[in-house]
Order: sequence, then structure tokens, then C-alpha cells
Amino acid sequence: MSEKKPAAASASRVTVPRLLRMKQSGERIAMVTAYDATFARMIDEGGADILLVGDSLGMVVQGLDTTLPVTVDEVVYHCRAVSRGARRAMIVGDMPFLSAQITPEEALRNAGRFLAEGGAHAVKLEGGKSVAPVIRRLVEAGVPVMGHVGLLPQSVHAMGGFRVQGKTEDAAARILDDALAVAEAGAFAVVLEGVPSDLAARVTAELPVPTIGIGAGPDCDGQVLVCYDLLGLTPDLKPKFVKRYAEQYAEGRDAVARYCDEVRSGAFPSVEHGFGNVKREESAEPVADAPARAGYGPQA
Repeated sequence: MSEKKPAAASASRVTVPRLLRMKQSGERIAMVTAYDATFARMIDEGGADILLVGDSLGMVVQGLDTTLPVTVDEVVYHCRAVSRGARRAMIVGDMPFLSAQITPEEALRNAGRFLAEGGAHAVKLEGGKSVAPVIRRLVEAGVPVMGHVGLLPQSVHAMGGFRVQGKTEDAAARILDDALAVAEAGAFAVVLEGVPSDLAARVTAELPVPTIGIGAGPDCDGQVLVCYDLLGLTPDLKPKFVKRYAEQYAEGRDAVARYCDEVRSGAFPSVEHGFGNVKREESAEPVADAPARAGYGPQA
């Protein structure tokens, strides 16, 4: 099997106009989450178009049960780290729970921090019609916004858990209306999470902007996965909609086990992992012809 070549380092940055052209031309969009510079570089070189600094960091990085405790400061911090590792992909910061719902002014202030302090190029905001005015305010101020409808992790308690949304005609119609409202408010793309495939196909056909699916079937304009899921770093969490392209948790665990064994056996470190010995200074010999003078030792 030939190894996939990484994206060229000189490739131009993915932008909002480019994503819109990708939808128009039928070119699929690949989005992956990232939370630090090392993962960002790896995923960017792998060819991802968008790096999402998701509030999912609360679950996969911090070990929380939901995304709700994640703060603006934390997302800004991770955006800053990701921005140092990515060269080509667009960086999108996820607006945490209640960071955009209190007032449009507060939403703008928080979103502005993602761009000014975090180095992000856009923000993502969960919700439909109810957040359309906020999206409009952010876009008017020059902040690109990605929408998010369907299953909303920040509304997990209201939805009764992480459940597929839009399974009835009425519920599907509400999700379509939400997606249209978000796009009309100025969102440049819309994430469709946890909805039936036929509904996602219908939304994708009706929206003028790209849809990015996660658990939404094959007909969206793009797809997004959490990097920890994609790489097989979540041994106890295997959602149906995830395809694991590696099993790096097991590989990493086995590598650490080998390291521990070698440390305990003395096999590591070996001579090749060291820096040799301290060089001894050469002994100075007295000059044979030098006259002996009181108080003077041998001369170099």
C-alpha cells in the first residue's frame, strides 16, 4: 500500500470563499477536531480542510461526561495551541455553553477572543432559529460563523441524552427550518449532527452553504470526526457513526509497556542513547628549560 503524501506545506489557507466553491463544485470537505499543536500539525499535514477546536475537549481531553463545563478561556487556550501547528486548514473555535446565548454583545466579545487571542479563523455556534440573531450580529462584525443543528451536545439534558434528532416529520421539519434560518443569518456552513440520512440529504440540497455531517449519513457536503475517535484513542467509546482509521490507544499502551519493561531490565537507555563520558583535561607538563622561580608552578 502506498503511503499518502501529506498536504504541501505551501498550500494556501482554506477560506470561507473556498469552502463555498467546494460545495458548488461537489468537492467534499474534511473536518477533524484538534486540541493541541502536535495533533494540529499531524491532521493538517494529513490534508484536513478544517480543524475544529471543539468543546468536545471537555470529554476527550479533560475526562468530563459532557461538554457543558468547558469555558471560553479553555477553548481560547486550545485554539492558540492549534493555530501554532496548522498551516493550511481553517481553524474553527467552538463557542461553549452559554457563551453566546446571554446577549449578542457578550457573544461578540467571546467570539472576538477566539480570533484575536486564539488565532482561530471562525467560530461554531450550536442552535437554530433562536441563535440566528446572534449569528447575524457576529457576521456583521466580521466574524465568520459555522452553524450546528440537529443533535446539540450543549443541550444534552434538554434532549434526554445523546439521541438521534429529527426522526419524525415534525421534528425533521424543525431541523430543516433551523438550518435554513442559520444559513440565512449568514453562517458559511452548517454542522448536521445525529440526524437521519435522508433528512441530511434534504437539508444539504436546500442549503446554499456546505453541510458538515457527523452521524448524518453520506450525502452531506463534508464530514467531521473527533480526532480521538478517528485515531482509535477512545477505547471505551465507539459510536456507530465513527470509523476508526487506526488503533493508537492500543499501540501507545503497548509502546509504553515495552518502555517500562526495558527501563526495569536495564535495556534502556543503552550506550547509543547517551552522550559519552566527561573529557578529562590533559595534564600540563612543565617546560624543561624554564627557570624555577619561587611561587610559579608548571607552565602550560
